[in-house]
Amino acid sequence: MGRRSRDRDITVDMLLRAYSIGLFPMAEAADDPELFWVEPDLRGIIPLNDFHVSKSLAKAIRKKPFDIRFDTAFTAVMAGCAAEAPDRPNTWINETIRKLYTELHEIGHAHSVEAWQGDELVGGLYGVSLGAAFFGESMFSRRTNASKICLVHLVERLRNSGFILLDTQFTTDHLKTFGAIDVPKDEYSKMLDRAVNQPDLEF
Repeated sequence: MGRRSRDRDITVDMLLRAYSIGLFPMAEAADDPELFWVEPDLRGIIPLNDFHVSKSLAKAIRKKPFDIRFDTAFTAVMAGCAAEAPDRPNTWINETIRKLYTELHEIGHAHSVEAWQGDELVGGLYGVSLGAAFFGESMFSRRTNASKICLVHLVERLRNSGFILLDTQFTTDHLKTFGAIDVPKDEYSKMLDRAVNQPDLEF
């Protein structure tokens, strides 16, 4: 599935280069310091012009249950995504990934969308921006619909900023309810080239 590379071998510049050619890193487990590169034969994307919000979710959004913020608690969002949950006893987010993506955030290439209730972070997602592409990495939720509402706000922000590609790496039944589709590697490569060969957009 990929080539292993020890953590000391990977820099943020290498990471951005990898994204630009269709690769992304994962770890076998949270306590495994090594990373390996992944390049799926079928790539998950959410077409930004065909994003679907269910009537029940739209109704929930209108009630404004959360304060949605951007880039105010990136490391906390990563920690939330890495935490064990009933439906996710294991995680691929290790300390190497946390360090690298925090560095990406510090240079403006990684971002978080956060759902807050008062002073409590109750959900969120994070990902990488490069050119006119956004690569979703992970999300978590501690309240009903928290991560879903963050995704809706992410798509709205990407559309308003002129992004043309929202990469989800893989598709899941959950993401398919929003319109996620699988794209063959060759087709994805063309979409990726078009997106990353544009000037970096402001998130």
